[in-house]
Amino acid sequence: CAGGLTLRPSPRRRKIYAVGDSGFEDGSTFRNVAARHPGLRLALLPIGAYEPRWFMSSQHMNPHESVKALALCGAKQALGHHWGTFQLTTEAHDAPAAALTVALQTHGVPPERFTAMRPGQVVEI
Repeated sequence: CAGGLTLRPSPRRRKIYAVGDSGFEDGSTFRNVAARHPGLRLALLPIGAYEPRWFMSSQHMNPHESVKALALCGAKQALGHHWGTFQLTTEAHDAPAAALTVALQTHGVPPERFTAMRPGQVVEI
């Protein structure tokens, strides 16, 4: 399943889309978010705990799917989370960040548009 919530810090600020444990499925959730909430400033997208795919695909997106979700939801920028803290599944501890780099290159997305947030990292938006 795919889900999440949309926040607006104040009436003058653009919205933030936060996604938790979610499978990509057919991407329709992200297209619907774009239609209902155009002009998203930021998407918080999970990039970890995705292997093995036969078991995890309905619950957790992989970095490739998270890059597709960014494109479909229309956010200006994304921060990747849900990785690097605990070894939850079979991919290597740092595999999500490395896979995100490859996915961004594959989809032609500039790396500054999607940052893999390390636990405790601070990013100014």
